[in-house]
Amino acid sequence: MTDHDEGTTGGGADDPEPDPLDALAESFALKDERRTGWQLRGVDDPESVAAHSWGVSLLCLAFADEAGVDPDRALRLAVVHDLAEARTGDVPTRADPHDEPLSAEEKARRERAAMADLGRPFPPVEAAWEAYERRDTAVARFVKDMDLVDMCLQALVYEREERYSAGGFDSEFDALDEFFATAEPRLSTDVGRRLFAEIRARYEAVRDGS
Repeated sequence: MTDHDEGTTGGGADDPEPDPLDALAESFALKDERRTGWQLRGVDDPESVAAHSWGVSLLCLAFADEAGVDPDRALRLAVVHDLAEARTGDVPTRADPHDEPLSAEEKARRERAAMADLGRPFPPVEAAWEAYERRDTAVARFVKDMDLVDMCLQALVYEREERYSAGGFDSEFDALDEFFATAEPRLSTDVGRRLFAEIRARYEAVRDGS
């Protein structure tokens, strides 16, 4: 796959071209945008979306060889995979579909509209985001798995540090279990499933006090 093959989201021909520096300045909101799932659980000083993207990037660099994908392409997708959330905010995935704050279709529509402004001044950024969203390559599927693995690894960190309120989440799941429940069915690679299993075992050991 070449860079050109990643495609673009594309703005309308008559749309005004967004100012590049304004788009970058708005994108920097990810440095302060807190991950909503952790906020719902009452995690003390939760990570930002930008911090999560760094975690995904590090996982991609660490495990790309095992997955048999190009680490540079994986990093490109990882860095921008949540860029639209600078405008839309972070919408959590819930185990119960009835608890979802937005439908998948509406979430996708809002994010694509955001990228029409945030990504269009920078074709490589827009192309990488679109490639991640399509999930039709081994690289994109690997990056998505690292996105889910990062969430589970962060849950392990927060569990070890006891940084959340046990009663702060209206959910059928105890502790941070829901994050594992939402991640597991979405994994699609061997390396993703292997890492998930190892992280969950360590998380459960902490929960059991062993």
